[in-house]
Parts: sequence; C-alpha cells; structure tokens
Amino acid sequence: MTQKSIPFSILELASISKGTTPGETFKNSLDLAQKAEDFGYKRFWLAEHHNMVSICSSATSVLIGYIAGGTKKISVGSGGIMLPNHSPLIVAEQFGTLGSLYPNRIDLGLGRAPGTDQVTAHAIRQDRMQAVYKFPEEIEEIQKYFSSENIQGKVRAGVAEGINVPIYILGSSTDSAHLAAKKGLPYVFASHFAPTQLFEALNIYYNNFQPSGYLEKPYTIACINVIAAESDSEAEKISTSLIRMMLGVLTGKIDYVQEPTEMTPDLRELSKNPAFERMLKYSFVGNKATVKNQTEDFLQKTGVNELMVASHIFDHETRLNSYRIFSEIMKEL
Repeated sequence: MTQKSIPFSILELASISKGTTPGETFKNSLDLAQKAEDFGYKRFWLAEHHNMVSICSSATSVLIGYIAGGTKKISVGSGGIMLPNHSPLIVAEQFGTLGSLYPNRIDLGLGRAPGTDQVTAHAIRQDRMQAVYKFPEEIEEIQKYFSSENIQGKVRAGVAEGINVPIYILGSSTDSAHLAAKKGLPYVFASHFAPTQLFEALNIYYNNFQPSGYLEKPYTIACINVIAAESDSEAEKISTSLIRMMLGVLTGKIDYVQEPTEMTPDLRELSKNPAFERMLKYSFVGNKATVKNQTEDFLQKTGVNELMVASHIFDHETRLNSYRIFSEIMKEL
C-alpha cells in the first residue's frame, strides 16, 4: 500500500467521438469536470493539439475558461500550453485573466513540443524553432509578467501581476527534467504516450532539483491511460477504441474516436506490436481490482506525488463510469 493519499487528476483532450460535434464534445468535457469535482479529482487539465480531427482542445485557454466557469473548486489548467506556439506576453495576459476570474484555481502547464505536425507548427508560428531554443528564457519572461515586481517594467501584463497561477514544466524526455529541476518547478511527465524515459527523467529531476521561490522540494506528476469497467472483458472491449486511435496516430491517419468492437485476433495482435507496447506501456485496462493492482505497482515503482489520467473512450457515460471507478481506487490506496 502507498503510505499517503496520492492526489489524482484528469488530462482531457476533448476527443471527438464519431457522430458527435465539437459543441457536444465541449459539453461532455464540462460534465466530466463537474463529475470529477464530485469524485475527488484534484485537477482538470486540457491539452493543446492542432490539426487533429479527433481532438478539439486547440483553443486551450478558451476551453479552460469554459470549464472553470462551470465548476466550483477543482483546479483547471493546461496540460499544456505549447509555449513555442505562443508569445509569452499573450500567455501571461490570458492566464492572468483566468487567474483573476477564478482565483487560486488556474494552473499553467508549459511544454516545448508543437502539439501537431511540422507543417501545421509552421503555420501557427513561422519562427517557432527559435522559440523552441528559447524555451527556458520564455518561461522566465512569463514569470516576470506574473511578478508584482514588474510594475516598473517597460512591458507589463497588468492582469497577471501578483496573480497566483503556478507553472508546471511538461515533458516526455530528459531535457525537460533538467529544466524543471534547475528552475525549481513541478515536473509532469507524459508517460501515457511516451514512457521510455520516465524513470531516467524522474531520477534527473530528483537528483538535480534546486529549491526556488515557487517550490521547496520536488513535485512530480505522471500521466497514465486508464479504462476501467465492471469486468476485464468489458474494459478490453472498450479499449478497442484506443487501439484504433493509436493506430491512426502511428500511421498518420487520425480519425474520430471509433465505437468499440469485440476484441478481434487482428486487434489483439496489433496491441502486442512493439510500437504499440512502447507507447501504451502505462495503459491500465480492466475491472477495479485489475486497474488497482496496476496503479499501485506504478505508484510504488515511480514514487510520483500525483497521478494524472487520460481516458480515450467512445461513449460519454462509459467514460464517466471509468473515472468514477478510478476515483474509488485512488481513495482506497
């Protein structure tokens, strides 16, 4: 058993199921956030992706405002804002505004990846590769805009000054671990789709962490995929939607989330493919007991401070049930 209560949170991509619209998807995301608040989840973060027909969280800060406005206490934030796509000043103004509207409830997770393909990344910001190399400096710019001491600055984000919006460094490699440790900021690892360097990155972060005015000791969050249901066989059937979705990612043929089917020999063989197993290593699928065992093992091996969960499930009520089951698991742990 874990020695203390581990906070648990949600990473939402606002995935569009076949036959539904972005508007319906946004309403489902809000309903999930409201239920998550009742289930005891700590955060509800939204990812930034572009030019993906199956994901509609592209205008991330707008969606954060919608979710925060429809909930009462859960922290709402970005998982994350892909900083090279944006001006640090605009990010500070947007999140300063959100932090003013919803005090002490807004998180700013920052990542360096584009959240899309290279052609689309160029369309978003033509000088983004320069911004990629300036990622550490642009984080400092955002911190400056949030500082009350910037009152004398030539460039100010007045809505952000003195507002409490904690910054988190997101990553899927060891580079981000070095950066988060050096800056003394909390570190979030994308082990739900890029698990290869998880343990190396965590070790780097823990061993090199430098206390800062933002954080006294290391704080880590790891993301996993969870599909929980009443039985292992039911969860396996639900997971066929995830398998098809990941096939689309790997082949560059991204489509809407598909309705689940029975697990066929072809799908089972596909799920055992080395590329699939590498990406989905930390995908916990099964009934409550199965997912509980996998989750407990993951927590013991990683020692992370918090778990974040992503669930790509076709049916909204089925997804709600999966998150309900997982909340029960975490409360028992």
